[in-house]
Amino acid sequence: MDRNELIKGHAEIDRLLTRWRGPLQGDFHAYRGHVYRVFNYCRVLAKNGADSDSKIAIAAVFHDMGIWSDKTFDYLEPSVTLARDYLKESQRSSWEDEVSRMILYHHKVHPYREKDGGLVEAFRRADLVDLTRGVFKFGLDPLFIRKINAEFPNAGFHRRVLQLSLQWALRHPLNPLPMVKR
Repeated sequence: MDRNELIKGHAEIDRLLTRWRGPLQGDFHAYRGHVYRVFNYCRVLAKNGADSDSKIAIAAVFHDMGIWSDKTFDYLEPSVTLARDYLKESQRSSWEDEVSRMILYHHKVHPYREKDGGLVEAFRRADLVDLTRGVFKFGLDPLFIRKINAEFPNAGFHRRVLQLSLQWALRHPLNPLPMVKR
């Protein structure tokens, strides 16, 4: 399979997002688009082997899910817990550490250079490409980014993230961005 191929549907992503449709409520379509954009960007940036697509898919679904499951903007640990529970349920516990790092460090300010850094760093970059709407490209073709954005429209995702971050910052002015790691 061509790593630069746009993936419009992925069975595991769709199955997991359907499970979380209730908690996501009105944010379902916005989050689904974000998940697929990050998934597609990361596939190209990672250039990894056979299991990487499944690992990326799982991390993409769960990386921000703690916002909705635990109703908090301090969502990294709850998101990791959800991913770990799913990996145990799906008998892929051996992936727990790597998928957990993909989630825990996806907002790391500096590049991730530790164990299993390739997939973790690619995921960090993919999320940043989407968060900045392509300002940061990390070598991705601008035409590919436009193609992904056309296939998976924003649907208010960035507006919702801004709204949630402002609500959190007003209530927690000393810790306005708890998910950012150095």
